Order: sequence, then C-alpha cells, then structure tokens
Amino acid sequence: MSENPSPVSKELLMSPARPPLSFLAHARIVLFKELVDAVRDRRTLLRMLVPAVLMGPLMLMALSGLIASLEERAEKRELMVAGLENAPTLENYLLRQTYTLKAAPADYEQKLRATQLLEPVLVIGKDFEKQLLEGDRPTVEVVSDSANQRAQVAVGSVQRLLRSFNQERAGLNLALRGISPELLQPVAIEERDLASTQARATRITSIVPMFIIMAVLYGALTAALDSTAGERERGSLEPLLMNPASPLALVLGKWGAVALSGVAVAALSNLSFLPAQYLIQSDSLQAMFQFGWGEALRCLAVQLPLAAGVGALLMAMAVRTKTFKEAQASATLAMTLISLAPMVGLMNPGGEAAWYYWVPGLAQNTLMLQVLKGEGLSLAKVLPSVLVCGAMTLAGLLFIARSMRQAVAR
Repeated sequence: MSENPSPVSKELLMSPARPPLSFLAHARIVLFKELVDAVRDRRTLLRMLVPAVLMGPLMLMALSGLIASLEERAEKRELMVAGLENAPTLENYLLRQTYTLKAAPADYEQKLRATQLLEPVLVIGKDFEKQLLEGDRPTVEVVSDSANQRAQVAVGSVQRLLRSFNQERAGLNLALRGISPELLQPVAIEERDLASTQARATRITSIVPMFIIMAVLYGALTAALDSTAGERERGSLEPLLMNPASPLALVLGKWGAVALSGVAVAALSNLSFLPAQYLIQSDSLQAMFQFGWGEALRCLAVQLPLAAGVGALLMAMAVRTKTFKEAQASATLAMTLISLAPMVGLMNPGGEAAWYYWVPGLAQNTLMLQVLKGEGLSLAKVLPSVLVCGAMTLAGLLFIARSMRQAVAR
C-alpha cells in the first residue's frame, strides 16, 4: 500500500484551527484516507484484483474445454480394439451401433501408462468366436489405467456397450428356443431425475463459490494487514493515534476500508462469471450453467457478512504484530481455515447439515451453491452466518480498539 498517509487526512485530523469533530466524522476521515491510500498503490491493487477476477472464469473455461473434448470424443463413436479379427460377431454388432473400430497399437499398455493413449482398449482373445458358438462364456478385457483420467472416463461407455451386446445375444438365444426375452427382465426400470437443470450443473460448477470466497479473503487480507502492521512498520500508525480522535473511531474507519476492499473484489469476482459463461466451450454445460445478474447479486449479498467478519478478524490478528511479514504469518491460519471450510461440503455429499450455516466460509459456500441450484434463500439459513460474522466483527473491533488504547497509553 501507499508509503505515506493521505495529506488530506492529516489536515482534517490535526489542524487546530478547526472545531472538534464528531465520532462519525473521524471515522469518515480515516475511511477516506485508507481508501485513497489503497487506490494509490496500483501495483498491489493489480496483484490483488487480477487473480481474483480471472482465476475463477479461467478455471471454468478450462473445465468446460475438458468436458467439450469428452463430448466430442463421445460423438465420434470410436473404439480401439485389439484382436478384432477373432470376433466377427462382436464386430458386426459394433458396426451396427455406428462405431468406428480402430486397431490398437502393439504397445497399448505402455502408451496407456504414459498417457500417450487417451482411450481404453478392448482386448479380444483368440477363441472368442469359437467359445461363443459353443455356448461358452468368452472373456474380453477393457484395458485402461486409472491414473490416465481421459482413458478411464470412457471405460463406462465401453462396458455399457458390451452389456448391450450380451443382452442382444441372450435375447436371440432365448428366441431360438421359443422363450420370450422379456423373462430376463421381469421388472421394467425407468429413471426419473428430480434435480433441475441448474442443480445438475452444480456437480461441475461447485468450484465457483470457492473462488468467490477466496476473492473476499484476499481482497480483505492486504488492506487489513497494511492498515495495521503495515502502518506500524512504516511509523505512521503512532502519529495517527496521537490525534484527538477516539480509537474506536479510527478502528471503524480502517475496518470500513478493509471490508469495502473485500466486498469490491468479491463483486468483481462475481461479475466476472457473467461474460465468462458465454465463453464456455461445452454446449451442454453452457445450457445448464445459468448465472445471471440475479445470481451474481445474491451471491454478493451472501458474502457481505463474511467480508465484514474476516476484515475485523485479520485486523485483530495483525494489530499486535510489529512487521508486515509477522502479520502475514499470523493471518495464514485464519485464511487457511476459512478457505478450506468449503471442502467439508465436498467431502460429505450426503446432505447439508444444520451446523454448516454456523461456520464462516462453509456457510457462504453452502448458500451460494443453493443460489446456483436455483433455490431460494430462507431467513433461517442466512441468519446464522450473519450472526456469527456479526459477532466476529464486533469482537474484532473491540479488541483492536483496546489494543490501540493501550498503545496510546504507552
């Protein structure tokens, strides 16, 4: 941030010719000073804004590119086979399913391990056709490498294709004996998905709230550390405390600037997903991912209490430190805990527990996922996070004010 305090704030705070200012006037002056200092340090501002604004959309586009490539490969309907000449019956079935059959290279196992081959290989034994005609059960292998994710993704479709071949052969064998193939499936099974289009999209776009939370954290981090430990290290905090202003007024002004920094970066992060969704390469994902102005504003509203609470928490952790580096080390724990809190929901897909809404970071992630699913935000779900962040804000501000009073007394 800026090396020197704003000269405007010095004049307003220290000029003896002016009458005493009120509590709120002092807070406004400090707020203005902190905002001016933040805007002046453009290099730090860019380092903070660029990752927050670009990281989420870039990750979304990269993910959509991967999905688009998988969809494109599925549309090509290509299958790599080793030993196809041993199974003319299976070859006939695969061709009737409009698949293009390609011969697998001799070293397909080595290429799969080295991720040079990005699709599984169907391996057919020499006695396949003979065993099939004699009524035996020939074995085929679907060879892949679980570490080769692109190849592993297509294993399921190959297995479904082979199961369809089994059903067709079983049906033909029963028909030749005058038995209805329907006896193999006495119960008809139909799948009905209750999830909306937006809810299905969140299986892929659930990373969006995490990036927005990270934007809030890093937006508040630099401002919080610079307004406390940074000013102490530069020697500008003590002269500020000598002004005839209440320490609480100074704290409110500084905290307001920190909270606004977090909110501003969060707003830019939210809005960056509006144009990013038109750059999604996957047509199916683009159709499912509905993120308009309404969703952006609701996600931002969810982040407001977190920006306030995190700003006060980071300032409280940094106000006792003597250097900026020491303050960064102190803030690392809080940043890590809040940023990793959303991982609890990812590792527990069984449902949303009631205590989720009481944990900073996890509550915001859960609420934003509901927004992405197209669900409404009830007061019972939003209120816990507001209360927790409000308590965190109040406790942090009182602690900072007390620390500043002690500094003035010394």
